[in-house]
Amino acid sequence: MKKLYIIAGEASGDLHAANLMKAMLDQEANVDFRYWGGDNMAAVTGKPVKHISELAFMGFIEVLANLKTILTNIKFCKKDILSYKPDALVLVDYPGFNLRIAKWAKAQGIPVIYYISPQIWAWKQNRVHTIKKVVDQMLVILPFEKDFYAKFGMDVTFVGHPLLDAVEQFIAKTDKVDLYAKHGLDKRPVIALLPGSRKQEINTKLPIMLDSLSQFDDYQFVIAGAPALPSSFYEPFLEHSKNVHLIHGETYDLLSIATAALVTSGTATLETALFEVPEVVCYKGSSISYHIAKRLIKVDYISLVNLILQKEAVKELIQHECNAELIEKELQLILPGQPKHDQLKKDYADLLKILGEGGASKKAAEEVLKQLRIDN
Repeated sequence: MKKLYIIAGEASGDLHAANLMKAMLDQEANVDFRYWGGDNMAAVTGKPVKHISELAFMGFIEVLANLKTILTNIKFCKKDILSYKPDALVLVDYPGFNLRIAKWAKAQGIPVIYYISPQIWAWKQNRVHTIKKVVDQMLVILPFEKDFYAKFGMDVTFVGHPLLDAVEQFIAKTDKVDLYAKHGLDKRPVIALLPGSRKQEINTKLPIMLDSLSQFDDYQFVIAGAPALPSSFYEPFLEHSKNVHLIHGETYDLLSIATAALVTSGTATLETALFEVPEVVCYKGSSISYHIAKRLIKVDYISLVNLILQKEAVKELIQHECNAELIEKELQLILPGQPKHDQLKKDYADLLKILGEGGASKKAAEEVLKQLRIDN
C-alpha cells in the first residue's frame, strides 16, 4: 500500500486534488490518502485532516492578522506527516504554506511532488531557487510555465490544465440539474455573480457587484455561493437586493446557463471562459495589500484568461476601478448583440487552442505514481 499525504488549502486546489486522487485510484487501487482539503476530496475518500474553510487567508494584512493560526497549522501539519509516514508528499498550489512544508519535508527525506506551480512568474520569482532545492518534481498546468522554469535551469513537467477535465466531465453528465425549476428562477436570462470563496473577498466585492445591477431589468442575477460557506453568510447581502438569487455548490450548473458573469480574479475567470460565458473580472483588496502587490507583481494582467492569451480579452476592473458605475458599463458591453460579446467568443476559442487537450489529471496521476515507484 502506497501512502500519499496531500495538502490543498483553497477551493481550486480541492477540486484539482480530488480529480488527481480519482485518476490515481483508476490506475492504482492500492493507494492510501491522508490530506488537507475540502468537500471534493472528501467525496473521493475519507475526511480531511483540516478543511479548506479553516485555511484560506489572502492578502498581506489578512495573513499577518492570522499568523498565529497559520504557524499553529504548520506545526501540527509537520507532526501529522511524521505520524502518517507517507511515501511521498503532494502539494497543490497554496505556496505560503506549502513551500514551508516542502522545505521541512525535504530535510526529513520525504519525496516532494508539487502539483500546480505557485504563480512565481507573477511575483516572488526568487522562490524558484527554493523550489529547485526542495521539490523533487514539479507538475505545471500553464503552457508558459515550462519555459519560465527552464530559464532557471529547472526541468518541469507540463500536464495540461485540469479545469479542462473538470468542465468536460460536467458537460458529459446526463443528470444535469434544471436550475430554473430547482431554484424557482423565472424565464429571464441569467447573469452569474462569482464573488470568490473566502469571506473577506466576498465581503469586499459582492456589495459592489450588487450595486451595479440596477439597470438590468431584462436579466436575473444569481450568486454562486461558496461550498464551504453557509447560506446564512449571504443573507445580509440579499436582504436589500431585488432580483438576486443564491445558489450553493452548483457553480458549473450556473455557468452552463449564464449569459454573462461578474467574476473575482482567480481560477473562476478561466472556468467562466471554458463555459464560453462573457465576463468582467472584478478585484479589490485592502489598500495596503493592493499597494504592496502592485510594487511586486511582474505581469500585466491578473486573470488567467488574459495571462494565457497575453492580451486583455476580458476587462479587468482592479481596486479603484472596481466600482458599481464601471462594472455596469462593462457588463453592458459584453451582453448579446454587442461587438465585445462576439469578440470574447472568438478569444475563448483561441484560449482553448493554446491550452490544448485535456487529460491533465490522468497525466499528473501517472507522474505521481511513476515517482512513487522510483522512490520506493
